Amino acid sequence: VGWLTNWLAVQMIFYPVEYRGLSLIRKEEVPLGLLGWQGIVPCKTRAMSETMVTMVTTQLLSVPEVFRRLDPRRLADLLAPKVPEIAQEIISDVVQSTVPTSPKIANWLSTIPKSLFAGLPRTQKETISHYNYKFVLNFAKEMQCNIEQYLNVNNCVVEQMLQDRTLLGKLFQKCGSAELDFLTNSGLWFGFLLGLIQMVVALFWENPWSLSIGGGIVGLATNWLALKWIFEPVNPTKIGPFILQGQFLRRQKEVAAEFSTFFAEHILTSDKVWSSIFTEPTTSLAFQNLFNNHFTKFITKVTRGLRIQPESQVMAMASTRALQKLPEHIHVLHEYIDQTLGLRETLRMQMEQMTSLQFERVLHPIFEEDELTLILAGMVLGFLAGLVQQGLETGKISFPKMKEILGLLKQLPDNVKRCRRFPRRVVKE
Repeated sequence: VGWLTNWLAVQMIFYPVEYRGLSLIRKEEVPLGLLGWQGIVPCKTRAMSETMVTMVTTQLLSVPEVFRRLDPRRLADLLAPKVPEIAQEIISDVVQSTVPTSPKIANWLSTIPKSLFAGLPRTQKETISHYNYKFVLNFAKEMQCNIEQYLNVNNCVVEQMLQDRTLLGKLFQKCGSAELDFLTNSGLWFGFLLGLIQMVVALFWENPWSLSIGGGIVGLATNWLALKWIFEPVNPTKIGPFILQGQFLRRQKEVAAEFSTFFAEHILTSDKVWSSIFTEPTTSLAFQNLFNNHFTKFITKVTRGLRIQPESQVMAMASTRALQKLPEHIHVLHEYIDQTLGLRETLRMQMEQMTSLQFERVLHPIFEEDELTLILAGMVLGFLAGLVQQGLETGKISFPKMKEILGLLKQLPDNVKRCRRFPRRVVKE
């Protein structure tokens, strides 16, 4: 009973991902409905993710400091060769949308600028290439210096977690696998010890539904004891020859490695960061303005050098199209950014240096958010398991009436006294 109730309780932390049941009466971000359940972590994804990001950005990571590791010149080397491709795509789009002719002729007209560029003198080609490189370089420098204006790390992480509510559960399962196994398996030996007590109680209280009540107590107690054992005491505490500390807290280095690897490879990757920069409502407008300013300066310099004066409407259209095309070419930066930021090593080192009290907050929130719910769930599951035992033993399932409970409570002291006298009678005989 103890193992089964604990196993089910652990499953209820993470599953089901979506609410299952009737939504007649249910509060937002509360796992339990009138007739239904949603896993605690999927249900509390927003609150737990925000807590985790706050911990990361205030105790483990300085976003501006990390992004200063990037070399704008290296970014320009990688991205600048893509600008001519973007420019050619823009010209094709602009020609097709502004020249009233057939698509075939429009496609032919869009190749003219490329042919003209190929026929330019070498000095002009070098000048345009220089403008191209400087455009990307200056854009990267300004973005790097003000990265927090263009990247909202909190929303970047939280939105990922909300889009895939299994992601946060996978992170917690990765970091807390040993503790979750302990919580499950502790039901076996905690349940055995409490079962011995239940057996003694059965000597005083002969009633089939004592199995149900005992199962409820065992389910409640095993979950409560296991949770206490995982996280307490927070700091190493010496009791006689023994030094006691919560199971999770003793695995700080191992958990730090698991957490940092998962976070760096699945959450704060270059791909996810750029996706957030392009789409996040709170920062995307600032990024658009930054890009448009630098792109407009670049186009102005190039057209002046070629003695061309495009209309402002065409310039605005070109800038808008360039911004739309950028996500298709930004992938050339991902490998360099992921390697250079070094998030895995930074997070691991900082997490290893956390105090026990700080480190306890890494995993405890998933239990703490609904710790009482988890304990009570163990009690309910234990009670139901006891009912099954009762049915197997007596062939039927019945519930006690209040008069029966009061009567048995009155008889309990006499039963205890008779049990105490029993050994003496045996000795006399």
